[in-house]
Amino acid sequence: MILQPAIIALLLCAALGFAALALSSPASWQLVRHWQPQSGSRLQLALERRTYLMSVLVRFVLVSQIAALLLFVYNADRMAVQFVGAMCAVGTLQANAWGFPALLAQIALFFAASSWLLLDHADRQARDYPLVRLKFAALLVVLLPLTGTVLALQGLYFGNLRADVITSCCGSLFSADSPSVSGTLAALPPRPAMLAFYFSVLLACAANLHYRLRRRGAWLAGASSALAFVAAIVGIIAFVSLYIYEHPHHHCPFCILQAEHGYYGYALYLPLFAASACGLGVGVLAPFSARPGLRTVMPALCARLAGWAAAGFALFLALATLMIQSSNLILLES
Repeated sequence: MILQPAIIALLLCAALGFAALALSSPASWQLVRHWQPQSGSRLQLALERRTYLMSVLVRFVLVSQIAALLLFVYNADRMAVQFVGAMCAVGTLQANAWGFPALLAQIALFFAASSWLLLDHADRQARDYPLVRLKFAALLVVLLPLTGTVLALQGLYFGNLRADVITSCCGSLFSADSPSVSGTLAALPPRPAMLAFYFSVLLACAANLHYRLRRRGAWLAGASSALAFVAAIVGIIAFVSLYIYEHPHHHCPFCILQAEHGYYGYALYLPLFAASACGLGVGVLAPFSARPGLRTVMPALCARLAGWAAAGFALFLALATLMIQSSNLILLES
């Protein structure tokens, strides 16, 4: 089973990404220790030439890891037909103990990679590259361990997949009777879940729009974006999925990715992930706006990110509301 093209692509992407970051770690450590843009020494000139090549290499690795999240989920959904008991990606991910940890690690890497790419973009806009130490320290402390974790978990997951395993369907995992976290989310009362869902996403829209217009409250834009992402996932499990399936007990957040449900999941998740990454980027970048060389660059960049985050959350909310309004399911009595 590990010889399937998509699995080979994912493992190669993870392995090559980790190898590239690991091989560049000594040079990254040298940049963190010895980077002095005000110096004209031979070492500094060598470091400046090296940082261009390393930044291109890391950008390529991280963009591929961002794309790998979509491929991972798509492949898990397509492989469901190969397991007895599986109806969607849930059954594939539950085929052994490493499926969901691998997915969560890939999601964490998605947000870490997007934040690093934004840091790198801001750094390249300034003449003296004031964020070099920070971004390469983050590479060593955050990105390298995360890529290693993703590689290890995917290796364990794909290496232990067995076609003769009887796995569980999404109905058992996302059931109100399940003692797991997913069961707790599925058992949430619809009305409070709706209130929390709309409040959190609207708060993220408002906080990012406020920063876009006033250039204030970056921490609120970042924190509310993280909160909105969590609340959105909870809302999809608790009630949005019910309206899409038009079934009062089908809470799976993965079946909505399938053709029989109009691929609605992609329409919801793509703007949600993009908006959350942009909103978190505002929170990550804005604290460095006062640094020399970034005072004219960073506020404009953060304002654009906040505008994209607000638009993304608004699009996500509009699509979710449209799916609810067009459904024949009556979940709440007026």
